[in-house]
Amino acid sequence: MRFGSITVTLLAVGFFITGVNAQSRDTADDHIAAAKSAARDEHLGLFNSVCTPSTEPRPAAAPGPPPRSEWHSEPAKVFDNLYFVGQTEYSAWAVNTSGGIIIVDAIWDYSVEDEVVGGLKKLSLDPAKIKYVLVSHGHIDHAGGAGYLQDHFGAHVIASAADWDLMEHDKGAWPKPKRDLVATDGEKLTLGDTTLSLYLTPGHTLGTLSTLIPVKDGGQPHMVAEWGGTAFNWLRNPGLYITPERPDKFWFQSYSSSAQRFGQIAAAAGADVLISNHTIYDGSEAKLAALAKRKPGDPNPWVVGTDSVRRYLTVADECAKAGLARLK
Repeated sequence: MRFGSITVTLLAVGFFITGVNAQSRDTADDHIAAAKSAARDEHLGLFNSVCTPSTEPRPAAAPGPPPRSEWHSEPAKVFDNLYFVGQTEYSAWAVNTSGGIIIVDAIWDYSVEDEVVGGLKKLSLDPAKIKYVLVSHGHIDHAGGAGYLQDHFGAHVIASAADWDLMEHDKGAWPKPKRDLVATDGEKLTLGDTTLSLYLTPGHTLGTLSTLIPVKDGGQPHMVAEWGGTAFNWLRNPGLYITPERPDKFWFQSYSSSAQRFGQIAAAAGADVLISNHTIYDGSEAKLAALAKRKPGDPNPWVVGTDSVRRYLTVADECAKAGLARLK
């Protein structure tokens, strides 16, 4: 395994200019229109979440886990080496390599044994071969199960320094993983025959990680881009985000810059597949249904093309710019 820093070379491409010159758009409506144009019918889940974000705090969850019937989803083999092992709303992904398994996001503590461990077994994969758990960001719905996988299978847990801190300072009564590997920008995580590329994309949290994952479909190579964090949480939970040093403007600017940069990175890598850690954002619910009906020779529903990946991140960028414009 190689887990060291690299130098990222970005291509100077103008992928985030849609229609009129970006510098001439300075109103929220202009940016929302640009985002809507980029979203088309493909990325409306993302558009509706971040271009018209709610400022209402989320209702408090009922005590105890929800009934299994409300969250259970069957696992699925999506690519030759990438498997969906998540819930109806929250996604977890298993990357199978010649050296073991990497789990990308570990969903909730109440569901990880059923969905991830049980899901791997249903897919004829051995959960004892889980070597790494990559946490895109330190919220309970994506890190809640990491401690279980760490304790039961000796898996190393990877998160950014900022989000290790976030988890450690979280006062919620959930089983946080023990602090382990710290990812830095541009790190390569190599396990067996597969190398994932990790990038810091602050915005959703200070230390959100977005990832490129090489996959194959019937032996044909593709590149997966996972945008690590989506919603504008500082609007719903300002007490957890907003400080004199980090006002609303800071979060919108960070999110926009990260979306632009990761879009350039994904384009340079030829990313033609999108996955998310929420099924609503990448259309996983519909794609899982399509996958179940897929016949030999049919296209893989997750292969959306490089233009679609570009437009997805354009939506994220333009909606953040709309938020900035509303502050003026």
